[in-house]
Parts: sequence; structure tokens; C-alpha cells
Amino acid sequence: MKMLLCDKCDSFRKLVSRRRFSTRALQQLNRLSILSLTSSRIVCHNILFQNRLLSFYREKESPSMLAGVARAGPSLLRQNVTEASPAIRQQRHVSRLTPFWKKKLDPKDIKRDAQGNIILKKKETSLGAFRPLNVAQLTHALFQSEERKALNLPTFAPTQQMIGKATEFPVINNDPSRIFGLPKKMLLEFRILSKPCSVVRTVTVSAAQMLDKARSKPSLDTRVVLTGRSGCGKSFLLLQLVQNCILNGWIVVYIPRAKKLVDSSTPYEYDLRTQTYLQPAFSLQTLQRLLAANQAKLTMLATQKKHSFEKREVPFGTNLVDLIGIAVKEPPLAPVILETLMTELSTQTKHPVLFAVDDFQALYCRTAYRDPHFVPIRPFHLSLPRMIMEYASGKKSFAKGAFVGAITTSDTQYKLPSELKDALDLPHEHFKTPYDKRSRTLMGYTTGLKALHVPEQLSLVEAASLYEVWKDDKALISSLHDEAFLSKYTESSGNARDFVWKGLLATFDS
Repeated sequence: MKMLLCDKCDSFRKLVSRRRFSTRALQQLNRLSILSLTSSRIVCHNILFQNRLLSFYREKESPSMLAGVARAGPSLLRQNVTEASPAIRQQRHVSRLTPFWKKKLDPKDIKRDAQGNIILKKKETSLGAFRPLNVAQLTHALFQSEERKALNLPTFAPTQQMIGKATEFPVINNDPSRIFGLPKKMLLEFRILSKPCSVVRTVTVSAAQMLDKARSKPSLDTRVVLTGRSGCGKSFLLLQLVQNCILNGWIVVYIPRAKKLVDSSTPYEYDLRTQTYLQPAFSLQTLQRLLAANQAKLTMLATQKKHSFEKREVPFGTNLVDLIGIAVKEPPLAPVILETLMTELSTQTKHPVLFAVDDFQALYCRTAYRDPHFVPIRPFHLSLPRMIMEYASGKKSFAKGAFVGAITTSDTQYKLPSELKDALDLPHEHFKTPYDKRSRTLMGYTTGLKALHVPEQLSLVEAASLYEVWKDDKALISSLHDEAFLSKYTESSGNARDFVWKGLLATFDS
């Protein structure tokens, strides 16, 4: 009989330390598969364990404890033991290092716990044999041949002279891309490039001119949704408009991922006063980001009337920065304060306000939130989507400013709903019939929206500027020649996203 060695050593040692084997102890050893109990003898399953156990107690334990092991009987120590089978030998893992029980240690160096068990020393983790050299230490000229240099591009400006040129976004303290965030694809591109940049297109200049005209008009007159084929550059155009408005003194509210408002990723609670579901966590984040991006302008604005929030009252003439500070100190009040702040921004006339929303179509789709009966909550019953749709439909408006949204046609979870297709005059997948269901409430939130179509293809000049950016930034691994540019442009059919992701980034040797 035999046994593998063995994670049962501690249990066996405790039984041996009793100095004799009682009937109960032998039964426990039988359960541990260390001994076999028969009518006439006790059989040890592992001669190796037996010999090591005896040598361990000879070296480190008292003679009385060793005698306790011997009193277990001759059959336990010497008789009825067979050698291990080849299968068992193959399963055993014998370490090349000397086991701790064979090492002759000074009794003074042995440490024990409260129960008298020996505390083993932890093995020191050794470092690997190879560690790569830090790039900063590669100072030889041989390693500087492929050194990556920062791009030297003109500053972004949506003018006629800059059409077709690659420009970099200026580095400012209230950078909206850093404060509000970016769509996922765009964020990954900017992480690969040495600095965030974009190409000024013809549609960029026309959209910027549209916002210049809306600077002195109410947002009711300028409510635009960017449409176009998937990957044509709608999100980039929206970011360009946000950057341009920040540089020209606008107050900007930018939501780059609106689907986060309806995918049940933030907590929500029901409010009896408004009969809607509040989203306090996202409301607080929106307030903090709005303050960080527009603090200089909000400092010059104050409340136009007295406001009361439960037991707290905000007097007339309170600075809007202090109003946001109340939400920071008391987060449960964030949804109410955000609504009050947007109302104050709607009435002031010192600064125009741009409300920019990406993934705009997600606000009109079925949400992932559930009510107590596990029925999906409609988007207009959530506080933040309802507020955005009210400004989009003109139910609420800014005294000066505009509303700009951008749809995402590549999102399979939040597809473009029929109500929004009808309002923007977009083609349907199937023929429109009287039997197609429409929500009258959602149709009311699409009133007055206008579509601004983004060209599906980059022009050759725009694509060439984009190619030069990635080439100069050492992002291309393949050979750099005109044939490579034309092949990638042809493969992507001029689509901006495919040209970068399936064309230029596909040249990475990974």
C-alpha cells in the first residue's frame, strides 16, 4: 500500500503528537487515507512518509514524542509495506532542493506558532534572467534612427484656408476632450498619436459658420443632428465644433457617450416631485465637468431668482460656481441643482451655450433600467435623457446658443429608432407602412430637429493629410510610398474610420 506525499502532513503530525493512537485517532487516519484499518493490523500507505516522519521527530522533537510514534505498533513502522507503483511514482513531484526536514537547523533558529507548529520561511522570489533595458538608457546613435518626434502641425482653426490640412488641438486648461472625455474609437486613436489632431474638412467650416450665426440667436433656431454613414467622421466633427466654441467664449456642455445614460451603468432613484427617475451620480459628474470646462465664464454669472432645495435655500444673486459647490457637498441634490443650473444658463445672455451630445440616437431607444415591476423604463422617464430631449425638441431652449447631436449607426444595441428617422428624413430599412409602431411621446421629442449630412468619403487632399500625420508620427510599419496610400484609400472607399483602422493601423506588425 502507498500514498502520495502529501498535504495531510499537518493533520497526521497533530495525531502523532498525542503520543499514542486511540481508536478515534486511527479512524481519522483512515479517513485521511494515510492508514488502512483491518481486523488484524494497521497498514501505512506510504513508506516514504513514514521514514520522513520518523527522521523529522528524531531531529526536532523530544524522545517522548518519538516514542509515541513507535507505540503505534510494528505494523505501522516496518511491516506490511509495499513499494509505490510506477503510476504513483510518475505523479510524484520530487523537488531537487533539500526538504526542510533534512536540513540540520539550530533549534534556536526554529520559530513556532501558538500551537507549537514550525513556521516555515517564505521562499524569496527571484527576478527573471532577462530584463529589458530602459529606452532612456539607449543613448547610442544607433538606437536613435527611429526616434519618435512630436508632430509639428498648425493650430486648429475652421477657416477656408485650412480646408484639407491636418491641425492639432491647442493645449488649454479647460480642454473639453480631457474633461468631458471622448468616444472610445477616438480615444484610442489619440492614445496612439503623439498629440490629438484632426483634418479640417469642408463640412467643418460650414458647421462652424452655422454656429457663428447662432451665437446671437436662441437655440430654438439651431437644433442640428449630424447624420451620415458609419465611420464618416460625425464624432470628429462634433469634437471640432466643441473645441471651436470653447476657444470662442461659449459655455459648452458635451456628452460624448450618451448611451451611458440609458445602459443602467449608474444608480437611479424615483422622485415623487417630478415623477421621474433621478440619476444622482451622473448628474454630479456632469456638474463637475461643466464647472471644470467653463469655470471662468460661470464665475461671472449669478442666479436670477431665489431657489429652494428641500431645507436649503439659495438666495437671489448667488454665483453659479457656488451653486455647483452645493451639489459637491451634498451629492443627493445633484439632479435638482443640475436642472436649476441649466435653467439659469437658459435665461442668461452674456455667453452663448452649446449643448453637444454624441450617441444621440440612444436617448430614444429602450433603456436597460427597470422599475420595481421589472418593466423597462422609457427614456423620457429618466431625468438626464428627458432634459436632453427637451432641449433637442425645443421644449426648453437657451436665450443664445445651439443644440448639436451626432448619431451612431454602428451601434447594434441602440439602433436608430423610427421616430428619429422620420424626423431627420432618413431612409428606413424597410418600406414605411401604417402598421409600424410609433411612440407619440417620442415623436414629440423630435419636433424641429434638422439633419446635417456629413460626407461619406474623404477627399484625396483630406486623406493625404491624414496619411501624412500617421506617417510622420512613425505609426506605419510598411514601406512609405504613394502606392501604399492609394491602396489603403481604395480599400476603405474613402471612409475615414476604415482608412485609419483597417488601412493605416493594419500596417502594425503585431
